[in-house]
Amino acid sequence: MNFPFYIARRYLFSKKSTNVINVISIISVIGVAVATMALVIVLSVFNGFHDLVATFFTNFDPQIELVPTQGKTAPSDDPLLAKVKALPDVDVATESVEDQALAFYNGHQAMVIVKGVDDNFDQLTHIKDILYGDGTYSLHAGNLQYGVMGIRLASTLGTGARFGDYLRIYAPQKEGQFDATNPAGSFVVDSLLSPGVVFSVNQSKYDKNYIIAPIAFARNLFGQQGRLSSLEIRLKDGSNLDAVKREMQAIVGEKYKVKDRFEQQEDTFKIMQIEKYIAYIFLTFILIVACFNIIGSLSMLIIDKKNDITTLQNMGANDRQITRIFMFEGRMISAFGAVIGIGLGLLLCWLQQQYGFVSLGSSSGSFVVNAYPVSVHYDDVVLIFLTVIAVGWLSVWYPVKRSLAFLLATR
Repeated sequence: MNFPFYIARRYLFSKKSTNVINVISIISVIGVAVATMALVIVLSVFNGFHDLVATFFTNFDPQIELVPTQGKTAPSDDPLLAKVKALPDVDVATESVEDQALAFYNGHQAMVIVKGVDDNFDQLTHIKDILYGDGTYSLHAGNLQYGVMGIRLASTLGTGARFGDYLRIYAPQKEGQFDATNPAGSFVVDSLLSPGVVFSVNQSKYDKNYIIAPIAFARNLFGQQGRLSSLEIRLKDGSNLDAVKREMQAIVGEKYKVKDRFEQQEDTFKIMQIEKYIAYIFLTFILIVACFNIIGSLSMLIIDKKNDITTLQNMGANDRQITRIFMFEGRMISAFGAVIGIGLGLLLCWLQQQYGFVSLGSSSGSFVVNAYPVSVHYDDVVLIFLTVIAVGWLSVWYPVKRSLAFLLATR
């Protein structure tokens, strides 16, 4: 066994001549364990919210989306898109035309985003799982065209899930100049009926702004005949998303950008990731403060063991070996604190997942979920363990060297 490590282990578990050193050592382990536990729990809660938000977007966003890198639309008959659709891993492909418009209903108005989709949109996403109302999902019946709007948009326009009158949609003409004498002539106007349902993604971006309509309606409204804003794709079960995405990007080159669900909501997830990193940094500072107890414990231990240091020197131990003894002592305190803290953190995360002890509100149903969501990512656990070990090592390195140097110089 390594000589400095053996002596350090004996010092850690043996009774000291001054009992306060034992107390401070225990406090040091507890302080590191509590800071480590806090890191595990807080980062797991951020992961839980991240995964929860991702499930909301899963119901509405496609698995993969191809959008043009130049301009807002591209030809729907582009041979590159045809090659992508023909890939063996592609299960469903839907063309989409999306743009802003103005909606009017019985004196109410709102700026909206009309998303025109093919008839297989319900096969592409889980839109039917987030519908509310006594109707059924439908985009058209004969010559009638239906619009499925977000639940908050329906509230703003005062339509409810089912509206009996026409919903008027206005979009500016793509060509020609605005005529102040005939403002209405500068707009394309079309109407939608209600299929008796609205959708709720639990995200304001969609629920407050979006109307799902037939793609023919959107193309006519926005003057985009034969064009698309995006090609939305669902892969077959068991497909390797990353591999298929790379293959698609190789086919379309720089003409289109291939986005997965996280890239489609890049701003939202980037903000959540930044918040998680900030929490990690602040809790690491708390960990550094907790490690000050280790410095105090080691300083008193060095004084307590000054006779042992003399004995070790007489037995042939050099200054470097003596220094390593107390370095190992500090590292073991950090390691024990890290292991205990991670164990307690994982246990509390499991209890929260199983029983939801910490709720989001006093009344059930006030939030999307009743308890704080928790998701343990084991790469975070590894990062936390390495952080604790690194902080513990750095916190003891300089004080131990200085204390021993001073003690040895005064002997």
